[in-house]
Amino acid sequence: MEDMKEEAIHYTALKLAEEIKNLSIYKSFYSDVQKLVCSPNVNKEDFKQTLQQAMKEKGLDTKLRNTVFHWVRSQTKQNKLDPLSCLLKASAQWEKRIHKSLNSMCSDLETSLAKLRPQSEQEEFADKWNELSTYNLDLSKYRPVYAPKDFLEVLLTLSGYVPYTREDEPKWEFAHLPIQVKTLDELRKVYVEWTNGEPLLGVNSNMPSTVPGFNTLEAERIGLGERVSALGYAPVIQEYLKKGSPQCLRAKLWSQVLGAEIQKHVMLCFSRDCEVMQALKGSIGNPLTVTIKGKPASPDATVFPPSGIIPFHGFTMYATPFCYLYDDPVQLYYTFRAFYIRYWHRLHYISTHPQGIVSLCLLYERLLEANEPLLWIHFRNININPIRVVFKWLMRAFSGHLPPDQLLLLWDAILGYDCLEILPLLALAILSFRKENIFQVNTLQNVDAVLADLSTISVIPLLQLALMKT
Repeated sequence: MEDMKEEAIHYTALKLAEEIKNLSIYKSFYSDVQKLVCSPNVNKEDFKQTLQQAMKEKGLDTKLRNTVFHWVRSQTKQNKLDPLSCLLKASAQWEKRIHKSLNSMCSDLETSLAKLRPQSEQEEFADKWNELSTYNLDLSKYRPVYAPKDFLEVLLTLSGYVPYTREDEPKWEFAHLPIQVKTLDELRKVYVEWTNGEPLLGVNSNMPSTVPGFNTLEAERIGLGERVSALGYAPVIQEYLKKGSPQCLRAKLWSQVLGAEIQKHVMLCFSRDCEVMQALKGSIGNPLTVTIKGKPASPDATVFPPSGIIPFHGFTMYATPFCYLYDDPVQLYYTFRAFYIRYWHRLHYISTHPQGIVSLCLLYERLLEANEPLLWIHFRNININPIRVVFKWLMRAFSGHLPPDQLLLLWDAILGYDCLEILPLLALAILSFRKENIFQVNTLQNVDAVLADLSTISVIPLLQLALMKT
């Protein structure tokens, strides 16, 4: 048994070593190790131990550990179905519809998606590359390619692509899909700290600390957070974020846990960042390809936009909260990009991934039916599809709906637990909190009015209340 275990570890190590060679960090890391080997800190007679010690002193040990951590997280956890297999047709038709809309817009505006810029225009772009917000463009004639409500309409037709029913389940809008989602009891096992009622930032930061040397919970979290940040080890930071981050440390901790390294070239605009498409290859369907107008005698095609991501109405809400954390636009960009690549792309692509928007919609429906049956029946009686009430929250991860301080606490939890399932859980908690008012109305417009203002919502107490067993 031990031999088999050793062999498995050896095989994993070899695979990991090969994978690291393909990462952007490899060249600089290898160069740093080479320099260290040649330094007086490494002794030939005791090579292994002195090299390990020297790597720790130079921070290379932590850098390597974090690289392994981020590599492991990037490996998609396959469920029983291939992420796009059963919904491939729906995804392809949705892509075709978006691409057609984009091309139609270009025809109406008499412009092209890709063209060679005149030399003068190239020089102007180069001069303003770090401050493209000052570049004068008339965007008044442009419209969003699609909005969240358009995407929802597509998701609600998935039964036509995946005919699947079970006799022992209600005919929910998403229940026909062969996707496994958690029950509330299973979620309690994920969010253990919340279920157990442990002290969390966002509930009462001024409550007395149980740790000697600190007067309040917030002071305790700041002290611990500073130590965790100085250590710089991503798994430890992720664990720390489960109980919330103080505002003064959040920017640094988010960058560290995401591995958002600031590279030495200038900031790239997201739509033109080819590395986004490379990082998400296989997860975002087939990007639109177009021919380059004005390129003489060339049938070459290029991806549009270069990132492979066609933005929708409200797309900027994924990036807006980072403006509360970073003064440096370059650091802001790379942290936002890492967040998007890790999480947000799953909220507007069709897949059966357990963290994808389809699974989150199904989880919300099942949690609502199982834990708020009277509210579920009320929606049915007034002929309102329950997902319509919360979909905009889920697709935007509540950005633009919650106050900034509450939203950042929610995103702390997403990073800490590395999980988006907290989004439908919060949606359920808000509906439970407002259900007496919802019972008094019988139209979608009035339900939306009841739920329109979330400025008084305290995210952490509400989620903790939903998770704690009564």
